[in-house]
Amino acid sequence: MPKLFRRRSLAVMVVAVLIACSASVGWAADTGKLDPRGLIVLMRHAEAPGVGDPPNFQIRDCATQRNLDANGREQARQVGDRLRSLAVGEATVYSSQWCRCLETARLLAVGPVQELPALNSFFERREEQDAQIASLRRFLAGLHSDGAPVVLVTHQVIVTALTGVFPASGESVLLRANGTDEPTIEERIKADASR
Repeated sequence: MPKLFRRRSLAVMVVAVLIACSASVGWAADTGKLDPRGLIVLMRHAEAPGVGDPPNFQIRDCATQRNLDANGREQARQVGDRLRSLAVGEATVYSSQWCRCLETARLLAVGPVQELPALNSFFERREEQDAQIASLRRFLAGLHSDGAPVVLVTHQVIVTALTGVFPASGESVLLRANGTDEPTIEERIKADASR
């Protein structure tokens, strides 16, 4: 086989693989943007130093909880910027009722924030995991594959139980709604804006 023909064949194969990969993760090949239809951004809250919550935790009292620090607030803003750069404009945003999640969701600035108890942490109440994940799966099954983007701000335990991914603070797992309780996992977006 002539050398020039082999090089062209290799180049064609590389281009074909790149196009296939971009299509498989919902990117528009010509713009590098995400297809927002049916997109679900499952995000762990931004940086909040510590682990778990203090013994006197109260859901409506942020003073009794771990909260975002200055780095976490900046991280949340940067993730919001990154989501907008990926064509996630106005989205429906749901959050855990924990203060660090609500603050993260608001700082993303991609849509009004609604509380969704199915996104709450069960870190210190593992006996609630199965019922809570089942509730979240029912919610996800109701999302349409051609619907507007949905952002879910939650905790590491929820992301891991739902997807098997152990996310860093501020990391997102991109899912695609498909009319079932197991949306398709497409990729991850690190909090530092790398993929």
